[in-house]
Amino acid sequence: MYYFIVNPNSRRGRGRNIWKKVESVLKACNAEYQAFLTEKPGDARRFARELTEGCRESSVIIGVGGDGTVNEILDGISFCGSITMGYIPAGSGNDLARSLRLPKNPIRCLKKILHPKYYKLMDYGVLSYGDGEISHRRFLVSAGIGMDAAVCHSILCSKSKGLFHKLYLGRLTYLMVGIRQLILAKPSKGYILLNGVQKIEFSNAYFISVHIHPYEGGGFKFAPDANFEDGQLSVCVMNNRKKRKLIPVLLRSLMGRKSLNNGFRYYSCEEVTIHMDHPMAVHVDGESCFCQNDVQLRCIGRKLRMIV
Repeated sequence: MYYFIVNPNSRRGRGRNIWKKVESVLKACNAEYQAFLTEKPGDARRFARELTEGCRESSVIIGVGGDGTVNEILDGISFCGSITMGYIPAGSGNDLARSLRLPKNPIRCLKKILHPKYYKLMDYGVLSYGDGEISHRRFLVSAGIGMDAAVCHSILCSKSKGLFHKLYLGRLTYLMVGIRQLILAKPSKGYILLNGVQKIEFSNAYFISVHIHPYEGGGFKFAPDANFEDGQLSVCVMNNRKKRKLIPVLLRSLMGRKSLNNGFRYYSCEEVTIHMDHPMAVHVDGESCFCQNDVQLRCIGRKLRMIV
């Protein structure tokens, strides 16, 4: 049995069109499946939890949507039995699909799922935040605090996002919002604590991104060395007194090149604590976790079985 969790509203309705094509193939080949279509944020998480909670049988859950849809599915899964995930990308950023080199054609993705040849045991991350009652949120691609998260927050409510998606220029949304956030960005003092022992202080941090996969924000390769099978988080810190020096860093990241100067520093660890002197935006896989001073992130090694 294949369980499809579909976000029909992803990329301004592209998810619905892709699902129609996928479902026609499923019916033609008499595949046994059930589909769950989301209507609002949180539905994908609820469907995944209901499908897996207390279940000891093997389950194949396929997400049809963007990185946010996959994030909700991962966040809702109860790892009681043998869980295998598949993914048919239908979002605007599709950073997970880019990292896994999944086909852009949804039918080719479906064929990989119905006739799998390769599986990967992948890492995922957990972000913890909040005062008093601690909240936990899983992430599969990346999490971050600061300017990159502010871009994600803005895109979630961007009025221009729908127009650019209609014109198949969704990536421009990230660029335009990124430029605006760069103008508005203010650095913060703070520190990171790697594996509970190595403390690194900074005075002008614009953002800190923590990666399982190399990409975020629709193709910005902030963590070229990130490996989703090594049990490690890749931590990228942008700390520079001069804002203008962020521009070449962002351009190099967009071109997939590693920035070795201009205040960009890379670290690898199993867990990291981040403290900012003033609250900054936080995201997981492009989804908002509001503004926080302190967050903790850790890597769960090779826990998620995925068809690639």
